[in-house]
Amino acid sequence: MAAADSAITDWPGRYRQLLASAGLDAESVIGQALQPPDLEHPALLSLAQCLEQPERLQQQLAQDYPDTTDARALRAYASFIQQDLALSVIAPLTLKLFRDGAATLPDANRIFLASARDGAATPRWFHAPSQPALSVAEFVPQLSALVTAWYPAFRQGLGVSPGAYWSSIALGLGAPFSAVWNLADAKGVCSLAQAWLAAFTCDAHRFMDWIPAEFSGHLCAIPQRKGCCLKYLLPEGGYCGTCGVYRKARMAEASPQSRSQAPGQWLPAQ
Repeated sequence: MAAADSAITDWPGRYRQLLASAGLDAESVIGQALQPPDLEHPALLSLAQCLEQPERLQQQLAQDYPDTTDARALRAYASFIQQDLALSVIAPLTLKLFRDGAATLPDANRIFLASARDGAATPRWFHAPSQPALSVAEFVPQLSALVTAWYPAFRQGLGVSPGAYWSSIALGLGAPFSAVWNLADAKGVCSLAQAWLAAFTCDAHRFMDWIPAEFSGHLCAIPQRKGCCLKYLLPEGGYCGTCGVYRKARMAEASPQSRSQAPGQWLPAQ
């Protein structure tokens, strides 16, 4: 029984083994993927304030982006800012969990929205954690509960769709695998990434498929989301490499029957 429990919770070990089979050092890979936190910018709102009063975040987005002229545009910014939350907060914590075997939980009172800088693509959330790190066995269920608790504010208060919310959460959780999307065995990466998502008792795994797909003649691991972050609606937006808008076409191209033509611009969202 102890061995079975270890197989379930030793995700860092399984990840290191996968990377080692490709001649990669997990600590080096994760070190390159982790960006130093930018804590120098003034905070406008905490995530806790946004969750308690979603209209405050809505008003802030309308103020920050003057092109937000209707409900559709505001919903696009809300969706994109939620993806930024997943990639700027959840992704680094997941990377640290896989590197160190322990990580702190995201604390809504210590997650802050910085002022808008250099357009919508610039990350805006930053996390200043103060709690002790948790083991994998503690981190997974507690993070599942947290992101589930955040969901109503984004869904009901800001209009973010279920597919957009949960696929963005899945992208954040998949950060260790996105770091090696074109470096390690594609089938192995996809299999382990999908199993990792399934370990969470939230809906993230329902809105993400990791698929092996050919890119420039090389088989890569692609995170394919089932919901769109609506980034394409924003100025200087465009389609990210995991976009659900082209999901059916990409899934078809990923099938064994049609791998002769490499898909274009399939870079995991950063």
